[in-house]
Amino acid sequence: MQYRAPRWLPGGHAQTIWPALFSRRHDGPAPDWTRERWDTPDGDFIDVDFMADAPAGAPLLVLFHGLEGDRTSHSSIAFASVARERGWAMALPHFRGCSGELNRAPRAYHSGDYEEIAWILKRLRERHGDRLLVAGVSLGGNALMRWAEEAGTQAAHVVQAVCSICSPIDMKAAGMAIDRGFNKQVYARRFLRTMIPKALRKLQQHPGLFDGERLKRASTIYEFDDLFTAPLHGFKSAEDYWARGSSKPHLHRIRVPALVLNARNDPFVPGHSLPHAAEVGAYVTLWQPGHGGHVGFASGGLPGHLLTMPQQVCDWLARQR
Repeated sequence: MQYRAPRWLPGGHAQTIWPALFSRRHDGPAPDWTRERWDTPDGDFIDVDFMADAPAGAPLLVLFHGLEGDRTSHSSIAFASVARERGWAMALPHFRGCSGELNRAPRAYHSGDYEEIAWILKRLRERHGDRLLVAGVSLGGNALMRWAEEAGTQAAHVVQAVCSICSPIDMKAAGMAIDRGFNKQVYARRFLRTMIPKALRKLQQHPGLFDGERLKRASTIYEFDDLFTAPLHGFKSAEDYWARGSSKPHLHRIRVPALVLNARNDPFVPGHSLPHAAEVGAYVTLWQPGHGGHVGFASGGLPGHLLTMPQQVCDWLARQR
């Protein structure tokens, strides 16, 4: 990826926080969406948003959002703007509980949720044909890569190409990083501010599902994953979840064109934890620019815009056959 942060935005934290709050996310009017509710095989539901007025027969860009994300996330809007400019259709599936309404089942979503990805992509493939270009941001990108790894050669029968963006592909390294120092006080606290109340509403739905009093006291992502994410989704512990959910150890198994994009100054995903080319296999392309922060990549003069990264990702996806 050809990217260098503007001089007025130095450092990984600034390149993470400023773009999320202040940079321009779209050209022209904000993207408009229509929503569909899909019933899941286990009696639950997800909400899938489709960009309105997409041309018939266009390639479909599918974007999986990050932790606690949705269609209002800065990256979601920026990708929608770029897709619209190209004349593409776009779908944004919301992970369970992220569309504004609590899901019904005694589960939520997690970074290794490749079976959910498989079900969603299968439905989109049946509906839109073979021109699926798929990207995932942060948590969504790791889950997408886990799907590509598990699907093996079958992935190419479903999608044209996949991309992960600033994803915690080594979940232990990312989990330890976000629970320390400034990261803990700013990023972990921000995530927990919405995750804990949502989890407690889940406990009201399904009494006895986990220890609510202990969860109320959680101050780290590790504690949240150990008390909530892991047991609800069949993992023994946070360590088990992080180990089995990480896509990095299995990238060599991917058999569909895959782009793994990580800024080396991402506060959440330490540069030392990123893979080398020899670890990933012939189907995987690594982009590891020195700048960008966590899903930042602002460009231009103040306040900056967020279109450069989605443009380059979509360029790469469109080139794959």
